[in-house]
Amino acid sequence: MPDASSALDAPALDATALERADGAARLDWVQDGLQTRIGALYQRAPARVLFPAPAPDRPAEAVLVNTAGGIAGGDRIQVEICAGTGTTALVTTAAAEKIYRARPLDAAARLETRVEVAAGAWFEWLPQETILYDGARLDRRLAFALAPGARLLAAETVLFGRAAHGEQMRHGQLLDSWALRIDGRLVWADRLRLDGDITAALGRPFGFGGAVGLTTIVHAGPDAASFLPQAREIAAAAGARGAGAEGAATLVNGVLLLRFLSRDGARLRQAAATAAMTLRHEITGLARTPPGVWRT
Repeated sequence: MPDASSALDAPALDATALERADGAARLDWVQDGLQTRIGALYQRAPARVLFPAPAPDRPAEAVLVNTAGGIAGGDRIQVEICAGTGTTALVTTAAAEKIYRARPLDAAARLETRVEVAAGAWFEWLPQETILYDGARLDRRLAFALAPGARLLAAETVLFGRAAHGEQMRHGQLLDSWALRIDGRLVWADRLRLDGDITAALGRPFGFGGAVGLTTIVHAGPDAASFLPQAREIAAAAGARGAGAEGAATLVNGVLLLRFLSRDGARLRQAAATAAMTLRHEITGLARTPPGVWRT
């Protein structure tokens, strides 16, 4: 692997960039006997990484912290993660990521995450939800590169406004891009763009249908297709018994994809956590318990 500090773009030095956050984190997981441990770590404020001690039946865990407390227009955070051969690990975030309203002349905030998963590794990307304030502008890019035999579980939730404050995202911009490669081949890509009349876009019955948020869960691995029946049961359960979220599951080029919508942000969060942890258990036998920071 290249030197961790050189693997990330150097912070910009022009006057405008110096007024904005430009954080980065690089984490390598390695296998040491039967234990997954930290192989290398680089961090640049406001990005920080914490390492709570996991229970014996849970993956090794890292928690990303944004010490700035939120993301403003023009801010930039880069995260790079490498899960080495045979590792079992997850990365989450300490809290929901808040994307503040951008000023008229601000550039969009940019969050970029790149993950490499080596052969025989099980890696989970499980950040807490991203909350878009009304007027926020965000360019988020997620790129996953899996070696043959690697397995990935990734989940992301986006909330369109601060529902607890009675706020809906009515204007601003969201560019949300996913790319998943296995053995160098692009097997799944997804791009969501919201701008202009966002109220109308969120209200369309054949679009978001008035939902306040969206959850995407992805599983990729050698036997991902075999878990489609379980994934469909998990998705159906999210809308049953008053759970308050609508879900569905499908396969794209052998990649298992689940999506959930809800008119209630808290119920969407719960549906996402239940779905991700149930799917984890079905695939690996690991505990259904979510990361500890999700429950605080």
